[in-house]
Amino acid sequence: MIDDILEDAEDRMGKSLEALSSQFSKIRTGRAHPSILMGITISYYGSETPLNQVANINIEDARTLAVTPWEKNLVPDIEKAIMKSDLGLNPVTAGENIRIPMPALTEETRRGYIKQARAEAESARVSVRNARRDAISMLKELLKDKEISEDDDRRAQDRVQKLTDKYVARVEETLTGKEADLMEI
Repeated sequence: MIDDILEDAEDRMGKSLEALSSQFSKIRTGRAHPSILMGITISYYGSETPLNQVANINIEDARTLAVTPWEKNLVPDIEKAIMKSDLGLNPVTAGENIRIPMPALTEETRRGYIKQARAEAESARVSVRNARRDAISMLKELLKDKEISEDDDRRAQDRVQKLTDKYVARVEETLTGKEADLMEI
């Protein structure tokens, strides 16, 4: 019983950490990385399709991405979608290839991205705490129904708290790494 509750809580906390990593990959640093374009979709035969499903995205050099569509007629659509995105990127088309130079980040944009990263980290911490709250309420329910003793309840709550502290510390480590990455010139 208790192990199931703890396992569920740890699973939810792990998913919060994965979601944070996914959100951090969308916050661009000065370096080129294909995950920056993950949120971009293209109208492909009437349906919205993610860019990585209609084109090959490669890193050309540290500050340039290269997008090679699988169909030549998609080049203008991909270019428009990249320009419409709020990433501040200006693609350059050369025949069938699209090159996307990463503009250098100014101090102001760096601070804005750090603020965004901190907000994402805070939502991950809230999600971890919600998992803790749910686990503790399930434990209290078991105690109320007299399925576990008070000692078992106390020990399980301590384990849930230690789990929570571990995942909040991981969120902090991830945030610190992202902030250092953003401030790197």
